[in-house]
Amino acid sequence: MAVRAVLRMGDPRLLEPSRPVERFDTPELHALIADMDDTMKALNGAGLAAPQIGVGLQVAVFGVAFNPRYPDAEPVPYTILINPLLTPVGNQMEEGWEGCLSVPGMRGLVPRYRSLRYQGCDQFGKAIDRSVTGFHARVVQHECDHLAGILYPMRIRDLRNFGYNEELFPGEDVIEE
Repeated sequence: MAVRAVLRMGDPRLLEPSRPVERFDTPELHALIADMDDTMKALNGAGLAAPQIGVGLQVAVFGVAFNPRYPDAEPVPYTILINPLLTPVGNQMEEGWEGCLSVPGMRGLVPRYRSLRYQGCDQFGKAIDRSVTGFHARVVQHECDHLAGILYPMRIRDLRNFGYNEELFPGEDVIEE
């Protein structure tokens, strides 16, 4: 379909909670998902939420086979997740470096739940119910934060662990977002 412009941190639309999707398997929903998929792939993203392209609906797409921005990450199956509900499995948190297409050129050390159950629907209204750990859990939490109007810098505990890629990782070949 089309690669859409990604809103950047500072745009107030990124801070607004999204509305649930009420109708599934519609031409409009399929077009939105196609645009999100095209945009995510064109920018080498691990995921993308509808608010990042200015659409205030609870829709996220994510998936990683091999991604040059995350060369050491385990694969995450391609998923279209609509109207998600996240439930932490246990209390174990871990910090990990995150970037975001809406915060280009920067990284931050973000605490996330290590294990997570997520539920929701796909674009056809078919139920999704998965329990995941590690990078998969991190990606889901990051994308679902967008649906609640939260950007990852808002979760960073120590701002000394937030900055530009080139400054945080000197000499490393970090791909720009």
